[in-house]
Amino acid sequence: MRILITGGAGFIGSHLTDRLMDEGHEIVVMDNLITGNYQNIARHQSNVRFEFIHHNVSNHIHIVGPLDWVIHFASPASPVDYLTLPIETLKVNSLGTHNTLGLALAKGAKYFLASTSEVYGDPEIHPQVETYWGNVNPIGPRGVYDESKRFAEAITMAYHHKHKLDTRIIRIFNCYGPRLRLDDGRVVSNFIGQALTGKPITIYGEGQQTRSFQFVSDLVDGIVRLMGVEHHLPVNLGNPQEKTVRELAEIIRELTGSASEITARPLPVDDPRRRLPDISKAKSLLGWTPKKDLVEGLTETIEWYRKELENKQVLVPSKSKN
Repeated sequence: MRILITGGAGFIGSHLTDRLMDEGHEIVVMDNLITGNYQNIARHQSNVRFEFIHHNVSNHIHIVGPLDWVIHFASPASPVDYLTLPIETLKVNSLGTHNTLGLALAKGAKYFLASTSEVYGDPEIHPQVETYWGNVNPIGPRGVYDESKRFAEAITMAYHHKHKLDTRIIRIFNCYGPRLRLDDGRVVSNFIGQALTGKPITIYGEGQQTRSFQFVSDLVDGIVRLMGVEHHLPVNLGNPQEKTVRELAEIIRELTGSASEITARPLPVDDPRRRLPDISKAKSLLGWTPKKDLVEGLTETIEWYRKELENKQVLVPSKSKN
């Protein structure tokens, strides 16, 4: 198959590119690199089945030749990014989604939207099921991401109903692994970077807010499985095992051998208190559950960050085990 992946140089998009390239598909990656990194996909540049197009999908998209899938992952996806790039975030999830849907329709391709657990906002029910409509502040600082992803889902469903476009929607819960940028601002990259460089590990509030953490290879497996199933309503992909942010900080401090202190800062506006997926649909529809143990996944991720920081020569020695 010939597949377009927008945002394919980003964290999740590049891992999906690797998986689909390994399966023998032709992959076109489209990315404007405002948060993505070409080095994430550089190993494919000499492969005749791979093409990279430097382009902002919020503008008109032109692709030569047929497409079997349009997979839309392009978007700033961390609070650091979408608070710095609020207009760009709104545009890529509205105009960019519209453009990619139109492209899929014109090409007779199937369409895959990467949505997010942020559509649930600060949820009032736990765990979150796909039928829950959420608790979102549309004018808060996070609203540029939350609401634009809700719009992206709405227009995707409109294309499905109006134009009979074959669509898929996933709602991605917290994901981590190699290639998640150190300055991404998400909790795993923050904590590992701080621990490895000897800085205080910063939690917000008392650190009792919870998250569920899935390794990127598990998420990619769920994506590929959904591509093979006809189901047009949203599907949660996440790890149903809940951890407090403080627990995560302590695990990372132990795994890195860091002497960093854990310090507290005030809670950001609209920071969700709990985030926990109900993955019953993914289990029954896809036969999918996350496989990677948190400690195993964090250990692999820490080693990747350690090498990145060694190249930048900003590591500090770990504390003695004696």
